[in-house]
Amino acid sequence: SDVMFVVGREQQKVFAHRCVLACRCQAFHGMLSRAPVGSQDSSSSVPPQGPFILGNVQPEVFLAVIEFLYTNSVTLNSHIALEVLTSSVEYGLQDLCKLCVKFIKDTLSVEQVCEALQAAVTYGQVDLQQHCLAFIEGCTPAVVRTQGFRELSDVVLAQVLRSDRLAVDELDLVQAVREWAHVSSAVLERPVPEVAALPVRELRLPLLAPSELVTLENYNQQDLLIPVENIAAAWRAHALRKGSGVPSHLCRPRRGTRPRDHHRHLEPHAK
Repeated sequence: SDVMFVVGREQQKVFAHRCVLACRCQAFHGMLSRAPVGSQDSSSSVPPQGPFILGNVQPEVFLAVIEFLYTNSVTLNSHIALEVLTSSVEYGLQDLCKLCVKFIKDTLSVEQVCEALQAAVTYGQVDLQQHCLAFIEGCTPAVVRTQGFRELSDVVLAQVLRSDRLAVDELDLVQAVREWAHVSSAVLERPVPEVAALPVRELRLPLLAPSELVTLENYNQQDLLIPVENIAAAWRAHALRKGSGVPSHLCRPRRGTRPRDHHRHLEPHAK
C-alpha cells in the first residue's frame, strides 16, 4: 500500500493503493492528487502523503466503500447499508449506490423503513421511495409507532400522508402526527404549530365523526397542532352534509379508514 486513511472516532487505520482508488473513483482521484494544505505550490505534481483523516465516517462503512472499489461488489448489513448509500452518493459511485438500494429493498423492516424513505428522498432515489411507501402502506399501524417515523422530516411525512393506501384509521393517524410534532418541536426548538404546518394539511379531518372532532378540539387547545380553520372546515362538512369547501382528497377515505355513517355524504357523487 502507498496511502493510509485514519477513519472514524476509533481512528482505525485503513491502507490502500493510490492507483486503484484514483482510477475507480473521481473523488479519490481529486483527493489523492491535490497538493497538501498549506503547500506553497498548489499545482505541485507531488501527491499528498497523508495520512488522510476521515473522522465523520464509520470504519465499517469506509471499508465497504474500499471493498467495492477493489472488487466491484460489497458486503452489507442492515446496520451500515444506509450509511454506505450516503457514502456512495458523496463519492459519486453509482454502481455502489445501486447495490445499496437493492440490499435495502430486499431487507426492509418496520423499524428501518422510515429512515430508508428519508434517505431515498434526500438522494433522489425514486425507485426506493416508491418501495418504502408501498411497505409503509402495508403495515402502517406498526410503522407509525417507530422512532424512525418520529424522526421524519416534515416534507417526507407530508408525502406519506398524501397516500390513499395507508392501512390506518384517520384518528390514529392524527395522534401519530401529534406525537411526531412534539418530538420535532423539542428537537428543532420551534413551536408545534410551526413544525407541523406542512403535514397537518394532509390530515383528513372531515372523515372524523362529530364526537371525535370534539375530542380533537380539546386536545388541540393544549398544543394548537391543527389550525382552527381546518377544524372548522370539518365541522362545516358535517353541517352541510357534503365536503364542499374542502379539497376533495381530504374527504376520501384511506384504505384503513374505519367506516362512519357520514362518509356517504362526502362521496363526490353524493347528492
